[in-house]
Amino acid sequence: MPLTRKVADLIVPINDYALVSEDSPLSEAILALRKLYCQVEIGKCTEAGHRNILVLDSKGRLVGILDFRTILRTLIPEIAGGLTARLEALGVSVAFAQADSAELDESRLSFRARVIKNADTKVGHVMLQVKGVIQAEDDLLKALKLMYANKITVLPVYDKEELIGVLRESDLFLMVADIITE
Repeated sequence: MPLTRKVADLIVPINDYALVSEDSPLSEAILALRKLYCQVEIGKCTEAGHRNILVLDSKGRLVGILDFRTILRTLIPEIAGGLTARLEALGVSVAFAQADSAELDESRLSFRARVIKNADTKVGHVMLQVKGVIQAEDDLLKALKLMYANKITVLPVYDKEELIGVLRESDLFLMVADIITE
């Protein structure tokens, strides 16, 4: 049964995955992720690759994950939720916002201008915390349970203390699809 296979059997090696420093601007992370996400067909990007990027500290240790949703929420802060969430996404205190500063009105900026303005945000300020990791020798069923318990779609994979790759929910799905087509 395929779910008795080991995590190591399905990982994306770390050398094939998008990595960025926590001190990098969001624009750098976006370009790195886009490079591995897109396969260009007839001049158009098609979904093919990774949907998140791993964030490393200055010593090369995993400290976070950045996904599409977080990137978009950072670039276009008003999609972050209510007024308080939008202000926090912009790094603005409620007291300062009540001063009615016209310069803070993000909605007056064009979509393009908002993206460019917020693309300088440091990755470390918006990255998601790592909600789970797994060892390469663990079985796939354990990985799947961990993903669903933590509501995540990617698990960093370690060989003891060394980060060696990533297990993605999409790879587990494709494995299940292969079982159906056997």
